[in-house]
Amino acid sequence: MADIEVFLDAAPGETRGVAFRDGRAETLIIHRDDDRPEHRLGARVVGRVARLAPGLRGAFVDLGCGEPFGFLPLGKADRLSEGAKLELDVTAEPRERKGPALRRLGEASGEPRLLTPGPEVQAILDALYPDRPVAKGVDAIRGAMDAQDDALQGGVMVPEVGLDLAIQRTRALIAVDIDYAPVAGRDSRKGRDAVNREGLRHAARLLGLNGWGGLVAVDLAGVGLHPESTLNMARQAFAQTEGAAVGPLSRFGLLQLSLPWGRTPADERLAAPGSRERAALHRLRLALETDRAAPRLTLHCSPASAAILSPWVAELGPRAHMQPDAAPGAFHIKEG
Repeated sequence: MADIEVFLDAAPGETRGVAFRDGRAETLIIHRDDDRPEHRLGARVVGRVARLAPGLRGAFVDLGCGEPFGFLPLGKADRLSEGAKLELDVTAEPRERKGPALRRLGEASGEPRLLTPGPEVQAILDALYPDRPVAKGVDAIRGAMDAQDDALQGGVMVPEVGLDLAIQRTRALIAVDIDYAPVAGRDSRKGRDAVNREGLRHAARLLGLNGWGGLVAVDLAGVGLHPESTLNMARQAFAQTEGAAVGPLSRFGLLQLSLPWGRTPADERLAAPGSRERAALHRLRLALETDRAAPRLTLHCSPASAAILSPWVAELGPRAHMQPDAAPGAFHIKEG
């Protein structure tokens, strides 16, 4: 049975939900206080069709919170006119410069507005990991920091099986490269199959951790792979990914998959303005929790960073202080 650890970290300005399976991060959910509730996954909204996009087989929908508008895919039989009011739910959160993806529930009336917000982080964790205890406090801060670092690594190495996996997201697709470093004393064919199986499993984990979807191209280790057994490996690796479709295997060892988009990708979250300040805030929170003897801990940062951090640091209590006397991009925590 898998060893699963679940963490919930509620910090000033954001809440993070994390889960580890057998010591590896597999889930990272980040909700921020400045998120638009109309754009959150699972939200029910009333929207107004702002404009039709026949070339994209869809419509852009005003949800009442400004641009980017949501996008509603349309089938060949769907008939809509500009200005139509619809009840919808959010099936994918914004990413890059794209607004949320929508699903039509029915007709509606009145102004565009939020009807029901999407689930909070605690509710999402409860649904994903029912009956699992959710840890908070110091362990949750550390767990969330580790999960964020893992999401940004861009790959994983497993020396025991000779796996060297790299994963990269481009505008067109997500590229996964599975390389095999032969292990002494192991049959090369069995070793290749083992590294592909382990590589596909880690690819599924990292894609889920980052919240990436769309077309995925996997360059498997070796050529002349057995198509059916390789496809079965991929199906097993992505069995827990709802909506995953496993495509053909080429004679060059290239496997195609299609994954649905859901939450805003973690890499976009972690590269957004203020991300360095948030990381420094979490380090300060961790220092405050682990060094209870210090009467005061001060975060030294630049004046620009201090302007961002000020309201968050104020929420940490009287032991937390901030001093805007560091160079841009520098963050130091000192006692006193």
